[in-house]
Amino acid sequence: MKARITPSVGAPHARILGVGAYRPRRAVTNEELCGRVDSSDEWIRTRTGITSRGWADPDETIADMAVPAAGKALAAAGVPADALDCVIVATFTHLRQTPAVAAEVAHRLGTHAAAFDVSAGCAGFVHGLSLAADAVRSRGGHVLVIGAERMTDLLDLDDRSTAVIFGDGAGAVVVGPSRTPAIGPVVWGADGSQTEAISQTVPWDALRGDRDLRWPALQQQGQKVFRWAVYEVSKVAEQALAAAGVSPADLDAFIPHQANTRIIDAMAKRLELPESTVIARDIVTTGNTSGASIPLAMEALMSSDATSPGDLALLVGYGAGLSYAATVVALP
Repeated sequence: MKARITPSVGAPHARILGVGAYRPRRAVTNEELCGRVDSSDEWIRTRTGITSRGWADPDETIADMAVPAAGKALAAAGVPADALDCVIVATFTHLRQTPAVAAEVAHRLGTHAAAFDVSAGCAGFVHGLSLAADAVRSRGGHVLVIGAERMTDLLDLDDRSTAVIFGDGAGAVVVGPSRTPAIGPVVWGADGSQTEAISQTVPWDALRGDRDLRWPALQQQGQKVFRWAVYEVSKVAEQALAAAGVSPADLDAFIPHQANTRIIDAMAKRLELPESTVIARDIVTTGNTSGASIPLAMEALMSSDATSPGDLALLVGYGAGLSYAATVVALP
């Protein structure tokens, strides 16, 4: 008789146990940006809802932001770093092809846990959260998921469509075993036919052939992304609610990717969320931090006492790819 592989022993369910955040010290106001780009405070507020955003210091790396965010999440969860089974960092602004920034973060936290990065743009954090929940259910243990971005490394400050939107920062959660369901099924996917909607101006290898080429920067087709997010991603959000077996009326909080307040409000309207549902609008003073935006917004809601432990929250990430991912979670 052939030998059989012994299955791993996991947990019946997974949940978020703790949340942490790191916001850069430097706050950049609309007025400051308007000294560089052809815009105004009124235009930026009206089109995006943003009044200021955090920008990392020149020597402040992705890992420098991810580590303190992770430390706060671990402390909130009551989980020591050396008890981690895995560290996942959702980022697309790590400029080193290898090694993954997750490995550096894990080392600085004091753990030899498995460590890898996830690149799915602004949807990356929810992708990482789903992977973490699956890992806990299959293996047990605890998984650290961090969304960390230095968007300023990929900004063209002469491009009004992007320069006024993005900020830097890091948010983290610890996922661990649960006796009851607390992270719903993920609904995810990608529409690769729209890769040009959010993209990098030129690939890195273009610099090898032309040293005078302008530094690669993020570019996006704002109206196309707006329509796609409001009409198509709202359907994904509805599917995530159905997969979790809850209705919009059951939601205590709505924590979407912080791309634009008009998108957030339009999605909330399409979902017919009740007035009692708290809606995250962290973008107003944080900007769009891509993969870091959902955990940062979650931490902001919890810190303001706008939510309570166990509240049900709908998380919706979407962005370059065009990628999307949505799930319902119970807040820690």
